[in-house]
Amino acid sequence: MIEVTLNGAPHRLAPGTSIAGLLGLLDLDATKVAVERNLEIVPRSTFGAVSLTAGDRLEIVHFVGGGDHDTAGDDGWEVAGRKFASRLIVGTGKYKDFAQNAAALAASGAEIVTVAVRRVNVMDKGQPMLTDFIDPKKYTYLPNTAGCFTGDDAVRTLRLAREAGGWNLVKLEVLGEARTLYPDMAETLRATEVLVKDGFDVMVYCADDPIAAKKLEDLGACAIMPLGSLIGSGLGIQNPVTIRMIVEGAKVPVLVDAGVGTASDAAAAMELGCAGVLMNTAIAEAKDPILMARAMRLAVESGRLAYRAGRMARRRYADPSSPLAGLI
Repeated sequence: MIEVTLNGAPHRLAPGTSIAGLLGLLDLDATKVAVERNLEIVPRSTFGAVSLTAGDRLEIVHFVGGGDHDTAGDDGWEVAGRKFASRLIVGTGKYKDFAQNAAALAASGAEIVTVAVRRVNVMDKGQPMLTDFIDPKKYTYLPNTAGCFTGDDAVRTLRLAREAGGWNLVKLEVLGEARTLYPDMAETLRATEVLVKDGFDVMVYCADDPIAAKKLEDLGACAIMPLGSLIGSGLGIQNPVTIRMIVEGAKVPVLVDAGVGTASDAAAAMELGCAGVLMNTAIAEAKDPILMARAMRLAVESGRLAYRAGRMARRRYADPSSPLAGLI
């Protein structure tokens, strides 16, 4: 046997193996690759005639799509230096059990899941845990401060989350009162400032207010997450104009958080130019959560494609698709 270097790694071959023979062993189509041998391009017409010798250094390359290959035609997004293909973020509450949650997550294609921070049940050591069903090595856990009504509680919660799991990318929400779960923006701004100084990458749930959103960005928030409507309401996007203003004015990702009820709501958020959508109840409380998770995945993808394509102009009157001239 002889040893050659193939794409930077040692590879053993039978003496006299040709480049064509090597491609056959690798199950590569000779018409779809280029081969370099010892820093010189090998013409495809000579693959069968060129025999490899010990010490040869080979590079075999082919064309791939620029960036990550994505059959949906999406372009991915980035937050706090982390890149993701899916623009859908899903929650982990309200499911009948962890198994259903895991199945819905798989159907959604999401790569990020929000998780609440709660006390460990020390009285029942055998109780199942979320990490038994949703692997934090496979998915990005996004600890959030659901249920916090003061900035101090939110900061304390996220510091505990970082200690427990090492998570630095977090979602901040500070609620004003229980009936609407509307954000307390004064406390949210204060907590954002503290967390950013503490080294957190903070994605912030906020009111659909362009001025408040800009203040959060100026404080160092890595993503702005205006509500579409009240948490868990399923009312859809109530103020598309202000969300579009937030998108146009932001230099960080803007994601609609809260209020999505069905797939058309998710598509509408993406058509506004949002980087993504976060949801929980819309999937978890659907009659078929697994099917709804898939619908949300497709809605986010199609909404993003529609935004990138650029919608037609709105007109006050009809404009025929077929010319009127030459009618019989």
